Amino acid sequence: MTVDTSSAGDAGVGAGAEQLAVAAAVAAGESVLSRRFGSAITLVTPEDLAGSGPATVIRARVVSSFALPRTLVIKHYRDRPASGADPFAQEAVSYQLFTALSPDERMCPELVAHDGRARVLVLEDLGRTPTLEDKLYARDSRAAERALLSWARSLGRLHASTAGREADFNALLRRLGGPAKSDSGNVDELCERVAPLIRKRLGIPVPREVRAQVTAALEQSRAPGFRAFSPVELSPDNNLVTGQGVRFLDFENGCVRSALVDAADLRLPFAGWPDALALPAGMSEAMIAAWRAEVVEVWPAFADDEALAAHLTASELLRVWLITGEELGSLNLARHAPPVSREAAFVTWWRDLAKHAGYVRMTAVSEFAARVAAALAARLGPHADLAFYPAFR
Repeated sequence: MTVDTSSAGDAGVGAGAEQLAVAAAVAAGESVLSRRFGSAITLVTPEDLAGSGPATVIRARVVSSFALPRTLVIKHYRDRPASGADPFAQEAVSYQLFTALSPDERMCPELVAHDGRARVLVLEDLGRTPTLEDKLYARDSRAAERALLSWARSLGRLHASTAGREADFNALLRRLGGPAKSDSGNVDELCERVAPLIRKRLGIPVPREVRAQVTAALEQSRAPGFRAFSPVELSPDNNLVTGQGVRFLDFENGCVRSALVDAADLRLPFAGWPDALALPAGMSEAMIAAWRAEVVEVWPAFADDEALAAHLTASELLRVWLITGEELGSLNLARHAPPVSREAAFVTWWRDLAKHAGYVRMTAVSEFAARVAAALAARLGPHADLAFYPAFR
């Protein structure tokens, strides 16, 4: 789910199905707020925030109540999924978990009210605040750097404040009737098909030692030692840059998993986002340092430079491996194809993996990653270099 919170003025509500969805969200919000506060609450001038997920997301102004902020955000999930994890339950429980924390530990809007039967959430409105994406696509490199470091610090605080809270998360999820969401998904099956795919598309066999390192990285991702809450979708369009630091939105896929899975995005920033571009040299290392400063008291093992580097490289290997399995089959690797950032991103990620694996003496992985990066670059020719975000050009 992506929410546009940076546009000026009230957005048009639209007609037909969209208008009905907005009206239903307003009614659901008024109902849960009235029950929560014991008196009639009226919401007016709804603004459709154009959420791209399964929920209708609106901002509305509050009247007839002195106890509430002037505006609130309403998320209304009308349709229950036929099977699998319920995004409403995942998001409601995620916000409940954070709302129970102190404001300094809460890296997201506060949950004001929710109703499991009406499938509605009422959230604090953080206002018309720029997203991290806005900062990356503006022309102010200093502002973009500050926003990235704030994002990394907020991610670390999010992990530190929820470490050891898995039982709480699962208890809240059971109370809402949502099935526990596995943080593994179809990872095993996906891992198995990567090696044949690389051989088919690039003509490179995967050494046995590399497969063993991938298996070890997968086991690390499932180990109990560094588990904390994860928003899962770490995209810059789902992060608001506020005066108190970056705040996370969109917990429809939120779950508890190894914090190291998220930390891989410090090495491969926003790799799961289709529009991911390059960051300047040293930026990733600065982000890792900012994240580490927030989590080291909870996980003292990360104070050791070599131990942290080994953990991060294993997570980076798994992240590159899995995203290659998801996307390599559809990449256009024709040498004279128009420049496409996604193809160039793969070259960058495999090159970086080769470099980082060399630093921690994962020699087989380093050599293999270098071969994959070279093969990808040869296919793309002059289009192999990933462009920087506009803020850094």
